Amino acid sequence: MSVSAGTDNSLCTAPDAPSRPAWHSMGMTGRDHRPGSRRGPLAAVALAGVLGLAGVLGLAGCAGPGNRVPRAVAQAAPMPTVTVAPAPTLSTRPLADTGRATGSRQPAGSRPAGPRATGSRPATPTGPAATSAVPSGLVVVLDPGHNGGNAAHPEIINQQVDAGLGQRKACNTVGAQTVGGYPEHAFNFDVALRTRQLLARRGVTVLLTRPDDTGVGPCVNIRAEFGNSHRADAVVSIHADGAPAAGTGFHVIEASGSLGGPAVAAVGQRLALKVRSAMLAESGFGYATYVAGGGGLDHRSDLAGLNLSTRPSILVECGNMRNATDAARMISPAGRQSVAIALADGILAALSAG
Repeated sequence: MSVSAGTDNSLCTAPDAPSRPAWHSMGMTGRDHRPGSRRGPLAAVALAGVLGLAGVLGLAGCAGPGNRVPRAVAQAAPMPTVTVAPAPTLSTRPLADTGRATGSRQPAGSRPAGPRATGSRPATPTGPAATSAVPSGLVVVLDPGHNGGNAAHPEIINQQVDAGLGQRKACNTVGAQTVGGYPEHAFNFDVALRTRQLLARRGVTVLLTRPDDTGVGPCVNIRAEFGNSHRADAVVSIHADGAPAAGTGFHVIEASGSLGGPAVAAVGQRLALKVRSAMLAESGFGYATYVAGGGGLDHRSDLAGLNLSTRPSILVECGNMRNATDAARMISPAGRQSVAIALADGILAALSAG
């Protein structure tokens, strides 16, 4: 779940630093070092225009000496990614004035890049929640952990951010992977897409904390704020563990305390218990053998996404990527669909009437 990259926390870099700004590698610096390269008058004009535009946009430097160039920052949480029954397609329609998201069919060709949720399992929830009455207006935030671009940007993901309870932690991490190299970030995002589709078919508005599996971040504190600002009825962070290979199984994590107060904490506990039950019954995974006393439910005070949330929130470690049996299920599209069905059923059971 948390494999870190390098140790550079700076936001800016001097022009002679080893890590150059992106435009340096595109021949947009003041000097071209390629043999035989020459710039004519038109090139000089173009270069001046580019540098002028960079200055207008605030890209020419940061506070302090040396005319340093700022690096990119972790991507912000996206606008709502919404699917509304009966059409399980994405939408990027802006939020309504109420702060709730409103759904609509996404225009053709606007689906973000990423794994497609195509599995051999049924495309609808199969547990008891499949027939439960679902209250109207539900908003669920799915938070697929990590991101595909994190490993290439240690200078971004290693920046320290607020993690709640007086703690500071890295903005984000690279994540785990199977022995064969299948990365956690890809598993998390694929399962999130599948779960979103299942929930949307029951009329639930579903928001994702990231729109694809190619970006960097968002930071863990920003992910928490995303659920808070959209007043989510439930926030579920989707992860896979990187524990010792002898350990197997899933576990659900609750925060040790809730910023939302007793009522929110009670819904969060119900969410944790319902998701745990559904995962045990439908995912193909048993309770984790290496944590939480083998009961599949843990409480932690060191996870920013849970510490900073004011909404009912849990984190699910869906299995252990370092265990060969668990990894085989995670690599399989059918295995990921089983996990998605279990998550959707657990969420619906926690939030459904009756």
